[in-house]
Amino acid sequence: MRVIAGNYGGRRLRAVPGMKTRPTTDKVKESMFNIIGPYFEGGVGLDLFAGSGGLSIEAVSRGLGHAYLVDRQYQAIKTINENIAVTKEAEKFTVFKNDAERVLTKLHAEGITVDYLFLDPPYKQQKILSLLTKIVDLQLLNKDAVVVCETDQIAQLPDNIPNFELTRRADYGITEVIVYRYRGE
Repeated sequence: MRVIAGNYGGRRLRAVPGMKTRPTTDKVKESMFNIIGPYFEGGVGLDLFAGSGGLSIEAVSRGLGHAYLVDRQYQAIKTINENIAVTKEAEKFTVFKNDAERVLTKLHAEGITVDYLFLDPPYKQQKILSLLTKIVDLQLLNKDAVVVCETDQIAQLPDNIPNFELTRRADYGITEVIVYRYRGE
């Protein structure tokens, strides 16, 4: 794994050891950022199932101002912190070792809102729709925020979700990337 473009382009990233995480391949990551960017002028990102941290590191490399990364596994958090160290700009990242839903409540309490949301939960625990409902209820998304969902073909996320507009759906083998734009309530 590597950072594909931007300030950290070409830097190598570690994968989380073991079989509990599934890193986004470089091909899917590059396509994903071509859909939503490919570069940014600031903004805040939230990655609720960060794994190795590769998506958020790529986003900050491409100009995102700050990224919040969440994972509940010790090995993932250790890998995220090692990968952030490669950037030499740790101040642009905030890492939470916690359950995704608990962190949402914490971010709401702190008044944090985001412009980019990355959702790549374990394929067997698809809870993207319930998470989006909670995120909207907690008012964590800025208007026109971009939501990037990475799932398997079985998840079948709908085209129409209240408060969201589907902007793109792309298949990469068993992986599907779905991009929504938050239109507000």
